[in-house]
Amino acid sequence: MSNVYQIKKPGGPIHWVTEVPGSKSITNRALLMAALSEGTVKLQGVLFSDDSRYFLSSLEKLGYSVRVMEQEKCVEIEGTGGVIPRQNGEIYVGSAGTAARFLTAMLGVAEGSYVIQASEQMKKRPMRPLFEILKKLGAEIIYLEKEGYLPIQITGAGAFLREKEGPIRMELDISESTQFLSALLLVSPMVHQGMKIRITSNKKGGSYIRITRKIMESFGIQVAFDGEQYEVPAGAAYSGESYQIEPDMSAACYFYGAAAVTGGYAKVKNIHFDCMQGDLRFLNVLEQMGCRVREEEDGISVTGPLGGKLSGIEVDMNDFSDQALTLAAIAPYARENVHIHHVAHIRGQECDRLHAIVENLMRAGIVCEEEPDGVRIHPGQPKPCRIETFDDHRVAMAFSLMGLGADGIEIINPDCCKKTFAEYFQVLDRLLTSF
Repeated sequence: MSNVYQIKKPGGPIHWVTEVPGSKSITNRALLMAALSEGTVKLQGVLFSDDSRYFLSSLEKLGYSVRVMEQEKCVEIEGTGGVIPRQNGEIYVGSAGTAARFLTAMLGVAEGSYVIQASEQMKKRPMRPLFEILKKLGAEIIYLEKEGYLPIQITGAGAFLREKEGPIRMELDISESTQFLSALLLVSPMVHQGMKIRITSNKKGGSYIRITRKIMESFGIQVAFDGEQYEVPAGAAYSGESYQIEPDMSAACYFYGAAAVTGGYAKVKNIHFDCMQGDLRFLNVLEQMGCRVREEEDGISVTGPLGGKLSGIEVDMNDFSDQALTLAAIAPYARENVHIHHVAHIRGQECDRLHAIVENLMRAGIVCEEEPDGVRIHPGQPKPCRIETFDDHRVAMAFSLMGLGADGIEIINPDCCKKTFAEYFQVLDRLLTSF
């Protein structure tokens, strides 16, 4: 694909039926749990993207036996019961935040010494809270570049933890990222005494923690939570022979946003209201803006309001913040202001996403105000412009929607979508020529 992609504005309301890949968040959690299980686990519906490939290659470099069947969207992993096959080595996590946090936690409670390398983008993302808690558990961390960030050399606390009696207790602030808590919960079977994690921040959980707990339950471990503390019992172990990964709700939302902008219809197959992913809440936002949402036999559909005339909205998106970009991209087509708030943490993701929203809306001539934890967007007709993606897959996919209602919108570096949905713009091309 060229390094610039021009969106083809449809001549009227769309009518799309499509499918999306498996969930990145669920894929990478399931890969880790399969590796920590005892015996072979078959994962179905696996997402094959840059992020999941970095996770898979890291597992292979750590000595795990991995069989990949990409055509069938399937992976088989021979679990080793929480013991990492190789006691030393080097892995590369690319720009994958889940791989970086989850594998760091795994190596931090293991026995052995490892080097964790990362992309320039990942080197800028926060890791300190996880590093600090692993050091308190007994891990040794040497910063290879900037203190508090990847890359690192880590010597696991496994031998030290083995001598401890009673559950391992820790305190954690998850205001910067809930991935730190998910990481510790996911590797808890490696700590046979059990874990008790008290949350010190005002934020105590979130949609991704609920996903973590639900998948852990599918693999045989129940995580208790009393409103302040998460607890994993002593002797907890993963078990199971197969697991089906849900389609990616985050990806589905781009097609639902397309229906909203054009006043058309979009159905994503195999998405249902029992989906465990927090981005399902974006459908409620679309309903409040005037869309009709229906669960059909083979998936959920969204029908946009006549002419794509959306209502304005004020919304706290803390618990489904990946869709802040999606809402921002369709916000110019609302009749009233759109106000997104409580998403300060998205400044520390693949890029400063709040800045990316404001930068790109201003390029399109849309009036907006950046706030410390959000953005206020005023209605307007976007002008021709090039969208700067900042090498962030979600910026690229979300702002493609703005081009469905305006001529001359181009996406710089569309290939950054390889992180989670490599074929996104090919799928978009096919859909735009299919009705």
